[in-house]
Amino acid sequence: MACFERASPALKEILLRLYRDERTIDVDHHLHEFGSVEYYIQSTVSDPDRTYLSISTPILSQAFLISTRLSRYTMEKVKAISADVLEIMEPPKEGYQLTLRLNFARMPHESIKTITDIAAVQGVILSSQLEEMLMNVNSQDVAQGMYKPIKLVYHPREPFYVIKQPQKITAVFPMRFKEKTDVIIATAFFQELMDVANSKACAKAPHCIWSPIPPPELRGEAIEDLSTNGGFVSFDITSRHIEGKRLDKTVWNLLNFYAFVKNHVKSTRGFIQRRMRTCLKSLVEVLQKTGLQDDQQIKKVKGYKRMKKLVNFSKSKIFRYRSDFTSKLKRIRSRLKIHGFGHFRRKWLSFPNFSSKTKYRKLEKDTSPQHN
Repeated sequence: MACFERASPALKEILLRLYRDERTIDVDHHLHEFGSVEYYIQSTVSDPDRTYLSISTPILSQAFLISTRLSRYTMEKVKAISADVLEIMEPPKEGYQLTLRLNFARMPHESIKTITDIAAVQGVILSSQLEEMLMNVNSQDVAQGMYKPIKLVYHPREPFYVIKQPQKITAVFPMRFKEKTDVIIATAFFQELMDVANSKACAKAPHCIWSPIPPPELRGEAIEDLSTNGGFVSFDITSRHIEGKRLDKTVWNLLNFYAFVKNHVKSTRGFIQRRMRTCLKSLVEVLQKTGLQDDQQIKKVKGYKRMKKLVNFSKSKIFRYRSDFTSKLKRIRSRLKIHGFGHFRRKWLSFPNFSSKTKYRKLEKDTSPQHN
């Protein structure tokens, strides 16, 4: 159940339909959710007031609980949801830890609230398991200073540890992320969370510590469980955090800490992306305004339209126009051919030959020696 609401939205919708609508066919439905949770809903037309709900949910810690069956403490918590409407069937259906028989004929006036509480039965089971672990840890080990961590597997890839000590209970969360950007966002969040939780304004809140290395309490645990890229977040829970009604709230917050961090990282990443798109849009608008102003200034210059047409020409068009211009220039430079002009030119435009009556003789250079 990777959400902050305890009630399963899908299971709540199915139960509300079975309670409100008139059934004409039998209902036999399987529902799967986050964390290997499975619901099996059965209802018949012959007995519409009774619906059977079977739940299969993973055990938080196989090392702590001897049997896969739910404990008496968990059964009492489930009965407290609505003793008039639900009844625990013994034994449960094969493959399930719990089977409930719901009697809609005994539904109180506040039917929506009761069905919402029934849809949150998986959250009740998980919370009661963790509450029982915190209350039934071997006190002899604590007296001898043996603080053995309890590994809790809410999701196969998201285990966390609970260590009970004489004055406090420490919950340690190894943080793992797929993307490097998520690691950066989460690391900044953990540092800020540590500063705020340890300030005077939050003196009643659990003491928070973030470290890139495993805390000393996890020494000796499997290396694959301690290999992280987001460090380790630890909360020190004292007796005032688990007294009375605070116990249920504290346990639920611990179970949903991973979901809370993932939601924060996802929301922060989306916020950053929206800001980047907004800044990019503003920059594009500024560039477009600058381009329009430049165009207005260029239009004032003479020959702007011709130059704009020339710039907009493609390369092929430029070569074609250049070849046409060259051929035109050659035709202009060539001789004009007019019919009969040659005869007219020879008759009227010929230059006469002149001959001089005075004849000249070329003098040869005298090369003989001169005598004084």
